[in-house]
Amino acid sequence: MFKKRFINQLINSFFDLSPILAVVIIFQVLIIQQSIPDVGHFLLGILFVLVGLSLFIQGLELSLFPLGESMAYGFARKGSLFWLLAFAFCLGFGAAVAEPALINLAEQAAELAIKKASITDSASAKNNYVLGFRITVAVSSGVAILIGVLRIIRGWPAYYPVFYAYIGIALITPFCHKDMLSIAYDSGSIATSTLTVPLVTALGVGLATAIKGRNPMTDGFGLVVFASLTPIIAVMLYGLAI
Repeated sequence: MFKKRFINQLINSFFDLSPILAVVIIFQVLIIQQSIPDVGHFLLGILFVLVGLSLFIQGLELSLFPLGESMAYGFARKGSLFWLLAFAFCLGFGAAVAEPALINLAEQAAELAIKKASITDSASAKNNYVLGFRITVAVSSGVAILIGVLRIIRGWPAYYPVFYAYIGIALITPFCHKDMLSIAYDSGSIATSTLTVPLVTALGVGLATAIKGRNPMTDGFGLVVFASLTPIIAVMLYGLAI
């Protein structure tokens, strides 16, 4: 059963990636008119991506999606607001801090800070900057998920926290250093990437399903957009603080 599902997922992953591959190959060969360097490594890399993506999706469907929904049901039945909000914060924090894309962004931001002489050119200074950057984004993501869960519980409209987050971004942007501004704006989408989105979505839908009077379609979604806005504010403040 698992083998059949994996093969189907492998085929689906190939069709999902085929437009990207077609664009890269067409522009490389026909527009730039250059051959693909090291075709063997290129094909092997594609194979790794296909297998990795298929395994990742299977892992989400078999474990993280059901786990997130079941935990949401459990917390809703338990009726403990404190532990539910604590779980929401820890989930948002843990998922964001482990995002591979966020780690890469933090390292690139540290390199930029060294070039601009914002921090000293040393391994310890760079590591501290990267760690501080990741923690800042992760905390802001955790707070966003906490507020998003509280919104579902209280029945607030989804646009309330989003509206206030945009106001915060608009107020802080003029004071943010221009070199940090673009990094801050990118951090929002990067913080809500491969790990965060499936976990947060499963939590929101499961919680809205478990709570009487909530609609999973209208109340279960909306967590991700808020979690993509708070890191922008947090990184801009981080840039002003260092």
